[in-house]
Amino acid sequence: MNHNLFETFARHMNARNQSAFIVTPEGRDFTYADALTISAQLAGALIALGVKPGDRVAVQVDKSPEAILLYLACLRMGGVYLPLNTGYTAAEIGYFLGDAEPSLFVCQPEALADARKVANSTNCPQVATLGVNGDGSLMETATRAEPFDGIEQRAGTDLAAILYTSGTTGRSKGAMLTHGNLGSNAKTLMETWRFTEADRLIHALPIFHTHGLFVACNVTLMAGASMYFLSRFDVDTVIEAMSEGTTLMGVPTFYTRLLQDDRLTPELTRHMRLFTSGSAPLTAETHREFEKRTGHAILERYGMTETNMNTSNPYDGDRIAGTVGLPLPGVEIRVTDPETDTHQPLPQGEIGMLEVRGPNVFIGYWRMPEKTRAELLEDGFFVTGDLGLIDERGYVHIVGRDKDLVISGGFNVYPKEVEQLIDEMDTVLESAVIGVPHPDFGEGVTAVIVPQPGARIEETEVINALKSRLAKYKQPKRVFFVDSLPRNTMGKVQKNQLRETYKDIYADV
Repeated sequence: MNHNLFETFARHMNARNQSAFIVTPEGRDFTYADALTISAQLAGALIALGVKPGDRVAVQVDKSPEAILLYLACLRMGGVYLPLNTGYTAAEIGYFLGDAEPSLFVCQPEALADARKVANSTNCPQVATLGVNGDGSLMETATRAEPFDGIEQRAGTDLAAILYTSGTTGRSKGAMLTHGNLGSNAKTLMETWRFTEADRLIHALPIFHTHGLFVACNVTLMAGASMYFLSRFDVDTVIEAMSEGTTLMGVPTFYTRLLQDDRLTPELTRHMRLFTSGSAPLTAETHREFEKRTGHAILERYGMTETNMNTSNPYDGDRIAGTVGLPLPGVEIRVTDPETDTHQPLPQGEIGMLEVRGPNVFIGYWRMPEKTRAELLEDGFFVTGDLGLIDERGYVHIVGRDKDLVISGGFNVYPKEVEQLIDEMDTVLESAVIGVPHPDFGEGVTAVIVPQPGARIEETEVINALKSRLAKYKQPKRVFFVDSLPRNTMGKVQKNQLRETYKDIYADV
C-alpha cells in the first residue's frame, strides 16, 4: 500500500475534477484537474533537474498557486519539501542549504544572482526560479519535461517535509515530518472542524509555515474543499471574501484588525461557519469582542512546527477564551515538572511542562541526534517547551514558554498571568511581560505595553492597578510603552528582542 500523502489527496482531486481548488482575487484560478496536471508537470521538472525520492527541495518563493502545486509535485515524486521564510537573508539561507543539503533550491526570479552564490558556497547543485505569476525557470522546465503522472511509493514513516524552527533560542532546527505525520493530522482536523467539499477557506496566511501550508492547505485537500487564495492579509479583501467564504484560519492580528473595522457585523459573517486562530495567543478580550460583534466564537487551537496541531477548542461545545481546548483525537498530553527528569505527570491544575504524544509528532531533528534525544523521549512524548496546565474539564491552558519564564527573587513568574490582567485594562491594547537582569532579584518583572489608540496611560497607573491582584513578586517593577510589539511573520511576539532592548534598565538600581 502506498502511504504517500499525495495518494490520499489524489483521490479527492480526481473526484472533484473540474471543481475549484484555488481561486484568487486576480482571477488566476485552478481546478482540481488543473492541480493534477500541473503537479505532474512540475514533478517531471523536479526529476529533470536531478531530484530523486528522498532528496530535499528548498523553496523560498512568494505566495502563489504554483508554489502550492510545487509542494504537491514534491510529494508526488517522493521529494522532501523544505519551505523557507521569504524574509530570510542570503546569509541565513546559506545555513539552511548547508544543513539540509538540498538537491534543488527554488528562489524568486529577482533573487537568482544571490541564490546562485549561496548555492555555490553550499554545494547545492541546482537553482531554479518561480515567480508570483507562475513565471520563472521552473515552470519553463515543467513545460518541456516529461510529466510524472504516477505517485512515488512512500511509507508512512518516510519524510515528506522538513520545517526549520524559528531559531529564537539558538540555531534553527529542522523538524522532520513524515507522510504519516501530515496525513493523520490533516484527517483529524478535517473531521474535528467539519470540513467538507462545500467549504471555501479564506487563505491569507504565509505558506512557509505549518499553519498556512499543512493546516490550511492539507485540510482543504483532504476535504476536497476550495481556497480563496490571498497574497497577504488585507482587511478589505478578507471582508469582500466573506460573501462566498465559509471559514477563515488566522492569527490573532487578523482578528484585532478586523475588529477595528465597522463593517464587521453578524450580517457580514452570516455565510461563515468557522473562524480559527493559532500561531500566537489570542487574548480573552479579542475573543469576547469578536463574538459580541459577529455572533461567532473564535476557535483557538494549539500546535507547533514539530507536532502540527495538538489541541482544539470544540466545534460543538464551549470555546473557552484563554484556553487552547482539548487534545485532538489520538493525541495525548501530559504536564510534568520541568525541574526534574522524571517526566511524571503533575496533579491536575498544576503548571508544568506540556509533553505531547501522537501520530502527529515528528520523528526528530535533522542531523541533531542529541537534541532529538533530549526533546523526543523514548516513550514517544515530545517536550514542547511550553508551560501550561490542564483544568478540571480537560481544557489545556498555555501560560508561556519555558524560555519566557521569569524567575524573580527565587519565585517563578508566568508572563501570561500578568499579561492577562494588564490586557483587561481599558486603556491597554496588548502587553508583553519579560524578565531582565536585576541586581537584587536576579530578574526584574518588566511590562511592555501598547496603549489603545488615543489612550493616555501612565506607568504608576498600571503598577497600582496590579497591586491588589498579584503577589508582590509578580508585579512589574517597570512599565514601558511602545507603538507596537516586535513580532515574527506568524504574529508571535519576539520577547528575545524585548529582553535585549530593556536588558540594562535595572543596571543602576
